[in-house]
Amino acid sequence: MRRLFIVLLTVLVAQNLAAEPKLMLGEFSRNRLDGWERKDFKGETRYRLQTVDGVVVLKADSHAAASGLFKEQRIDLEQTPFLNWSWRIANRLTGLNEQSKPGDDYAARIYVVVKGGLAFWQTKAINYVWAGSTAKDTVWPNAFGGDHAMMMALRGPEAALNIWYSEKRNVRADLQKLFGEDLRAIDAVALMTDTDNSGGHVLAYYGDIWFSKD
Repeated sequence: MRRLFIVLLTVLVAQNLAAEPKLMLGEFSRNRLDGWERKDFKGETRYRLQTVDGVVVLKADSHAAASGLFKEQRIDLEQTPFLNWSWRIANRLTGLNEQSKPGDDYAARIYVVVKGGLAFWQTKAINYVWAGSTAKDTVWPNAFGGDHAMMMALRGPEAALNIWYSEKRNVRADLQKLFGEDLRAIDAVALMTDTDNSGGHVLAYYGDIWFSKD
């Protein structure tokens, strides 16, 4: 009996160690958009849940428009610093100077926001973007938001169309690198496919979005 107890205890400990804290934000594969709210900037990018390759994902269809989906939720980066998601695009926005206001359009982007409270000018954001012209791993300040909204090209013109790419970013480390501060929480996550400045048309797809410990 004692041996059986030790075996069971060992199994339980191993299971607990293996269980990785996972905080789901976008459960699109379960046909859910709970807590996501639309914010329009110019026109309307159409977002809808759609089955692709047997899995429900979020489709974004933007034609000379800019609107996004936002989810306000405080995320403890000490517990779950890693942002995870997958995405793909059907076509590119090419020939844009993405560091200029007329070229500030992206086939896909996911961004994290740290609110500044009453000092709204202290709000900070990182935009993880799928760029059409800018090389992968390039970082620059947003043309409209300045150095309070930093852009990071995770995918660029070299990325293949109609292929799913999985991403994992250590948001706490990225905030430290880009803003020089150890920010231990964020207040919102958003996604957007926008074409308002270029007047173009693009289709993008987003898979589930979640935070994890590792």
